[in-house]
Order: sequence, then C-alpha cells, then structure tokens
Amino acid sequence: MSTSKHNANEELKVKVHKRLLDTMDLQEARQLPVEQLYKECSRQIDVLLNEQNRPLSGPEKAQLIREVLDEVFGLGPIEEFLRDPMVSDILVNGSDQVFIEKFGVLTKTNARFRDNEQVLQIIQRIAAQVGRRIDESSPMLDARLRDGSRVNAIIPPLSLSGPSLSIRRFGTIQMDPKTLVEIGTVCEEMAQFLQGCVRSRLNILISGGTGSGKTTLLNVISRWVPNGERIVTIEDAAELQLQQ
Repeated sequence: MSTSKHNANEELKVKVHKRLLDTMDLQEARQLPVEQLYKECSRQIDVLLNEQNRPLSGPEKAQLIREVLDEVFGLGPIEEFLRDPMVSDILVNGSDQVFIEKFGVLTKTNARFRDNEQVLQIIQRIAAQVGRRIDESSPMLDARLRDGSRVNAIIPPLSLSGPSLSIRRFGTIQMDPKTLVEIGTVCEEMAQFLQGCVRSRLNILISGGTGSGKTTLLNVISRWVPNGERIVTIEDAAELQLQQ
C-alpha cells in the first residue's frame, strides 16, 4: 500500500471512529451481539463513504469495519493479535514498533498506531477496565485483561521513548505429562521421577526465566497431588490452573 493511500485510509478510519462516538451509546453498543454491532458499524461507514465520495471494495470495507470496531471496543491495532491463540507476547515500543512472539520467536509486525497519543489511550482504557489509572503522577501499570493476560505499561516521564506496553498471554491448551514427553520437554523417566517426588511429599523448587515454562510444569505436576490433600496457593497474579 502506498504511503498516500495508507494516510487516506487512516484519515477515513479516524472520521468513522469519531462518527461512531458521536452517534452511538458505547455502553449500550457493548451489549449488542457482534453481528448487530457489525451491521450498525457498516451502516455508519456507508453513510460516511457516500458523504466523502470514497468507494471501497468489499475486502477494504470489511477491513475498515474490523479496524474501527477494534479501535472503539478493543485495543486498536493489537486487537488482531489477541484473537490469535498462538501469540504468547505482544510488545509495543512507541507507536511504530509492535512485536509479537509466536512459538518462541519474536517478530516485528506491520501493525502501527497513529501516534503515541493512541498508544496512551489504549493503555488508559486497559487501566480503566480494572479500576486503575495511569498518568504522569502514576506512570506505571500492572494489570490483567479479561482473558487473564498480564499487562505491564509505562509512560512518560519514566519512559523516554513514549508509552510502552507489554501483554503476556497464557496458553489455552492444557498440558499433561504425556504432552510434555511428546514435545521433548521431559523424558519418560524424568516424568516418573517428578511424580514420585510429588507422591513422596518432597520439597520441589521450580525456577527459570520468563516464558521458560515454570507455570506450565507446576500445573502438570499438580495432578499428582493426592485427592485428600489440601492445596494452598499464594500468587501475586493468578496464573495457576491446577489439575488436581
């Protein structure tokens, strides 16, 4: 896409966004079924396109509707990555650098925010959803999305390069000992050894860097805790999905 066409589409998206904010009750709209919300957004876009004399192809219009819905009701340009269950991390370093991690590989994407102000608005939206605030007097945020993803954000004056955001997601596929053996995380003998340690009530310390699989391993070995045992967990952020 040429720079001029990209800028024109961004300008159109901003206008549609403003039109929706001016004409829709967002609290009420958030309660609508997705199909009905899509139709209403499509109708608004048709009106604006007629006013602006800006014809769009079917795919272009569908993309514009999706982007506007993400802008109004989601997290803007990064909402598409939240829909992808294979994305484990989303990193935003200012408005023009968005990275994602899939299958352990970090990749820079083509996603862009309009400017740092849009990044800040998204961060503030996340904060508001959990009853928190982030501004110059409180420039750091630790929060969680509705799906349990962990969010960390920092804005100026602590951040020298504009607002930054990271979203750490957790897998939806429940692992078991057999799966860990199949993917080569542990061997059969190690799995049996861990089971014996748990059954024998030995102290076990699980440590490692971010994303190394600590929580996944703890979830797996929790299935070997006898049913009659009481389990107490102390977590800074609720991440465990015990299988006992």
